[in-house]
Amino acid sequence: MEWTSTGYVLSVKKHGETSAIIDVLTRDRGRHAGLVRGGVGKRLRPVLQAGNKVQVTWHARLSEYLGTYQVEALSSRAAEIMEDRLMLTALNAMSAMAKETLPEREAHPRVYDAFEILLANLEDPDIWPVLYVQWEAGLLQALGYGLDLSTCAATGTNDQLTHVSPRSGRAVSASAAEPYLDKLLSLPAFMMGSPSATPIDIANGLALTGYFLETRLQWGVNRTLPEARAQLIARLVADELVAPLAPKPTER
Repeated sequence: MEWTSTGYVLSVKKHGETSAIIDVLTRDRGRHAGLVRGGVGKRLRPVLQAGNKVQVTWHARLSEYLGTYQVEALSSRAAEIMEDRLMLTALNAMSAMAKETLPEREAHPRVYDAFEILLANLEDPDIWPVLYVQWEAGLLQALGYGLDLSTCAATGTNDQLTHVSPRSGRAVSASAAEPYLDKLLSLPAFMMGSPSATPIDIANGLALTGYFLETRLQWGVNRTLPEARAQLIARLVADELVAPLAPKPTER
């Protein structure tokens, strides 16, 4: 079996003396691993870096085999990103989240497209933290755990939606949320279409998506979210781009 596609390198792991196993996020094949012979050599080492866009040709005798990759570089941003600590931390979080949460060999074109847009905007810290939260919300949607932000879970209306129920994942209006603020997650306005976002808004967005990624997606497979995500949040807080995250709701 053989196919050719383009995608982004997510991770590289040395295999044996000279080879490497890489995970690549592609639009039509999803997250897909493969063996690259000579992957740790001088010629391929600069190519096989997380964040680089590559063309891969995968070959295996049977579809269930790991298979081997032939790799060609299409664009190399890894070197540029590595020079900026914040960008590198963001890339590490993006790559770890995609590798950890996306089922292997399952295509999610919208997740791929959003990943590409996010990666293209990493130079602008005024933009990409919002895009990152929206990308995580897209992960939830693609994997069947999307938030329902259309109407209030209590009243059925769609005005002044300010919180989300940790039990149902549905939005809650300001008036209905008032008696239960310690039990609800804040819903940042930018997730409802507002064009601006404050550091508090981004913190609330990260807390919201993180809660559901952990309790809905990772809980069932007995895993927590990657450490790279926590490192990203710490870096954003240190750089004052994000306010410290609020405590989790008192009950689910």
